Amino acid sequence: MSLLEQYQFSVSQKQILQTIATDFAMWNEKSLDESFPHELIDKYKDKELLKRIVKHYENLWSELKNSPLNYENFKDVKYDFQRKISFSPYKNDNLGFGMCPVASPKTRCCNLLTLDAVESCGFDCSYCAIQSFYNENKIGYDENFAEKLKNIKLDPNEVYHIGTGQSSDSLMWGNKFGTLKALFDFAKTNPNVILELKTKSNNIAYLLKNDVPRNMIVTWSLNPQIIIDNEEHLTASLDKRIESALKLSQKGVLVGFHFHPIVVFENYLEEYGKIYKKLIELFEPKNVALVSFGTLTFIKPVLKKLRTRGLKSKILQMPFDDANGKYSYPLELKKEMFKHAYDSFKPWHKDVFFYLCMEDESLWREVFGYEYISNNQFEEFMKEAYMKKVLS
Repeated sequence: MSLLEQYQFSVSQKQILQTIATDFAMWNEKSLDESFPHELIDKYKDKELLKRIVKHYENLWSELKNSPLNYENFKDVKYDFQRKISFSPYKNDNLGFGMCPVASPKTRCCNLLTLDAVESCGFDCSYCAIQSFYNENKIGYDENFAEKLKNIKLDPNEVYHIGTGQSSDSLMWGNKFGTLKALFDFAKTNPNVILELKTKSNNIAYLLKNDVPRNMIVTWSLNPQIIIDNEEHLTASLDKRIESALKLSQKGVLVGFHFHPIVVFENYLEEYGKIYKKLIELFEPKNVALVSFGTLTFIKPVLKKLRTRGLKSKILQMPFDDANGKYSYPLELKKEMFKHAYDSFKPWHKDVFFYLCMEDESLWREVFGYEYISNNQFEEFMKEAYMKKVLS
């Protein structure tokens, strides 16, 4: 019997302690028993003692949430989840083609259209919401994907920006289900479509062997290696992601970079700064279509799912603030991270399109020195910038 089981805590107190115990386990901190406040037993009795014990753990939890995040106690942590991935074809009328599912009227949004080429992901990022919406080990693919793409009705006088990285990684499966070939054909048939493949993979073999349509942009989500090692399990290393982007860029493919999520940890500005500097040194801005910034934002169901997965992770140790009904970093911290990022890319400001992804509209002027009056205006400026490079 644990020390805590010896006391008659109320239901609400038990819930608080259970959440704290789960978080301590995720963060690889001492258990509740290991950090039990023995000194309180002789000072307080009955209900007052129980309150003091709960308060003790709440204070420990709060101290950790408000301390600079580091991975010192993760040195011996190994990712040992045995994922048994299976593939399952599905047949339905839904192509998964529509507005970005995380769009919100309370944040500045680019009105991205998304296309679910594959459902669920074989990577295992600790913060990812995909695992909350799909069976985490079952990958769904549409046997009729290519035919359905042909049946999409688009206005030839409109420009469309479509992304395929919302429900799975765009490249990790390569052309396993004929997906990339279908997307290539779709892009070639519809020159008014800007088709974005977003990835944390280095699986670019199909793109190197084939002619990539000019209106297809390949983008990488980047983070310091310490975040990749501890939070982005099974993904390609930072160096391999950058190397893959460089190979495609040298082939003439437009590339882009998403710093989303930016994660706050000890010396995080310095570590991200090294990546920004490396990109500027390696890439010609004329070959880079975009750089975006964003950070961790959660809804309650996703937080609950993350706590039940049993992964060792520091992600939920971040300090939460209300963000339009969701949970994210405080605005002042976001200003720091985004402004530092944008200022670091000063040599690219005139040639690359920069934006904040799903962030409060108040941040734009603080970060960029300008803002868009609406999502539609944001969308139009984005598409105009991308299409200019596609046609160049």
